[in-house]
Amino acid sequence: MLSAAVAGGVFASPPPTSILAAILCLHNAGCSGVLLIVKNYTGDRLNFGLALEQAQVLGVQVQMVVVAEDCAFMKPSKAGRRGLCGTLLVDKLAGALAEEGKSLDQIVSTVNKALKDIGTLGVSLSPCSVPGCGPTFELPPGHMELGLGIHGEPGVKKSKITSADEVVKTMIDHMTNPESQSHLSLQSGDSVVVCVNNLGALSCLELAVVTRAAILDLESRGVSVARVMSGSFMTSLEMAGVSLTFLKTNPEILALFDAKTSAPAWPNLSTAPVSGRDFSVDPPALCSRPQDQANSEGPLSPVLAKVLDQICAGLLQIQDELNRLDRASGDGDCGNTHAQAARAIQEWRRGHVTPGCPGRLLQIVAALIQEKMGGSSGAMYSLFLTAAAGHVTQEKSQSGDWARAVHAGTQAMRRYGGADPGDRTMLDALCPAADELMKLTTAPPHGHMDVLRAAVEKASLGAESTSELTAKAGRASYISSERMNKPDPGAVAVAAIFKAILQAVEK
Repeated sequence: MLSAAVAGGVFASPPPTSILAAILCLHNAGCSGVLLIVKNYTGDRLNFGLALEQAQVLGVQVQMVVVAEDCAFMKPSKAGRRGLCGTLLVDKLAGALAEEGKSLDQIVSTVNKALKDIGTLGVSLSPCSVPGCGPTFELPPGHMELGLGIHGEPGVKKSKITSADEVVKTMIDHMTNPESQSHLSLQSGDSVVVCVNNLGALSCLELAVVTRAAILDLESRGVSVARVMSGSFMTSLEMAGVSLTFLKTNPEILALFDAKTSAPAWPNLSTAPVSGRDFSVDPPALCSRPQDQANSEGPLSPVLAKVLDQICAGLLQIQDELNRLDRASGDGDCGNTHAQAARAIQEWRRGHVTPGCPGRLLQIVAALIQEKMGGSSGAMYSLFLTAAAGHVTQEKSQSGDWARAVHAGTQAMRRYGGADPGDRTMLDALCPAADELMKLTTAPPHGHMDVLRAAVEKASLGAESTSELTAKAGRASYISSERMNKPDPGAVAVAAIFKAILQAVEK
């Protein structure tokens, strides 16, 4: 790519003496010619132009191309369009041509043709600040700036912040608007290189979201994405924004773009097209299968439905409490994740019959939680229910079968989760209750409710005891024990579930 780069002050053109020094350095090293690649700003044109004239007087073969690919202005002023991140693509094309041994005239001719097929537009959620100075422009909270430059100058339009998909669509609409004198003409059937450029302060996640949105929007317009590069290529200090650059391609241009370079910051891109390589498969419908006897209603259906409803209501009622407890040892969303599971079950209940087979119901709830709850809690509950389902496969499952089901689910959680009682997790509430429920295998029928009440009490006491335990598993194990003097939210949730089951059965 570039053989030399000349830096000025922050957001300022370098002085002609520095530029001339770079030109002469290359000339003295044996270069047959020097190409200056300049962004279209007055200071850059003046200083690079002066250095060019001085170099020519000294007998150096030197030419200049001015990059002006900004698509922001509907009617550009006499100063013309600004040079933005498209300059990077010009560097790449010119460098590849030079490496092939093309003459200076050939390089300039090819680059000037390519410049007509490059367009860039930026958008930002914040201004930037030159070191030692304040923000370069004002931007009200909740607003974004469209069409801004790389030197902190404001754009052409302020608007409310919206979704990434909408922002990208707005940008591409603006870039390709035929009524604009600075638009990039894109037609269905065209092929482009896409550069998604971080203006300084976006996260990799945000940049990836914008990249995906750009690819999908272009493809919806019939434009094929030949290559895509995403990263921090031409930043504007700490500006929280992004620019999109499109380069219309043909086989010659694409070969130059794909040419290998030792420039360390150039991304290691695939040379395969991005478009035309999509393949997606919908996840299996875990909660549905052809109607069979296991899916039909039975004598237990009303009771099972009431238990589900009571559990969901109980979890929604303690959502805020679980979040509050989780903020001390986690990311504060324990209540939200349990609420997501509860609402998913409630939504399923509105459109489906509750099967009379307990095992089938546990499978359905396990699949719902796996899909809707997410996180480690979702996996743990789904494991529990899946392992338990095989022990209550008959509509007339006995109390001992339920006890063995709870025990099997608990063992599955311990086996795959790696935690044990005393580690300050949900198992501190679940294990004592599961052990108590095993008494159902020998207790007479009239004593079953007493066993259930005792199990609920054990779960509650186990949850309370976690306030005095040191976390040895889960996310809380990374937190200083001095900060955790409240019960574990997962254990509190388990205790609430057992309490809800008891309330529903008593009713």
